[in-house]
Amino acid sequence: MTASQRTTAIALLLLVTCMTGSVILLRRVDTLRSQSTLEDVLYISSPKVLKRISLGYDGLLADIYWTRVVQYFGSRHYIGAKRYALLAPLLDITTVLDPHLTVAYEFGANFLGPRPPNGAGMTQEAINLVNFGIRNNPDDWRLYYELGFIYYMDLHDYAHAADAFARGSKVPDAHPFLKVLAALMAEHAGETRTAQILWTTTYETTKDKNIRANALAHLRALRVDQDVTALDELIARYKQMTGRLPANFVEMQRLGLLQGVPVDPLGQTYKLMPDGQVEVRDPDDLPFLEKGLPPGYVPPANPKFLPGD
Repeated sequence: MTASQRTTAIALLLLVTCMTGSVILLRRVDTLRSQSTLEDVLYISSPKVLKRISLGYDGLLADIYWTRVVQYFGSRHYIGAKRYALLAPLLDITTVLDPHLTVAYEFGANFLGPRPPNGAGMTQEAINLVNFGIRNNPDDWRLYYELGFIYYMDLHDYAHAADAFARGSKVPDAHPFLKVLAALMAEHAGETRTAQILWTTTYETTKDKNIRANALAHLRALRVDQDVTALDELIARYKQMTGRLPANFVEMQRLGLLQGVPVDPLGQTYKLMPDGQVEVRDPDDLPFLEKGLPPGYVPPANPKFLPGD
């Protein structure tokens, strides 16, 4: 065998070995989706290492790890977990393998920053993740929106939120709401209305069913908070007019304070309690409420995000 032939043979042997190792790695990681513990997923925790040894299978590995992100968060959220230690590393791996997987950045913005049990409470990690997305996808207005979303929802940092929305509004084909949001942030006004715009935009622009369900649950909660606030004012007016609290909503209708019996976003009539407080009938079906809850109510560990239309 000539020197040239020996070199060719060695090169082929190395190539076959590398390809075999890559296939074994991919099969091993794929097996983890259904058989191994969640911690085992990170036996190779470095995104850069995984990217180097994937031998061009970045997209496949990214899809596997993206599936793992959803499974990990969903399973821990279901049991009311207080810690989501692997959510940030799993999202980092996924987005390094595929920097253009926009839904991963959306998922991180919605579930990485909020405090447990509704998220991981890793606000800075969420900001870092979305900034990484912006660097790799500078013309995607959704990522600037997600960045502003984190600053507003999780940190109440109006200045940084306004900056993120303003930068996003300059991206070609950006959603027109970004300019409105930037202005609202700059004014520090209309928090409820701003939150409604944010969650509505999230609901309308994402295709991820988990994010849509989460956004819809927040919109329903905001609607209940507004309803209860308005009903409290009407009940106070009724007492001022009659000298007593109303026994039911029908009495308020007779005085022209209501057009009908008020219902919550799920179509259930509100309850008017003897002490004049307004409550929802099924608080377990309406997570994130601040008003309309029975005294001493403790929300379930795994709130139900009921689907919409």
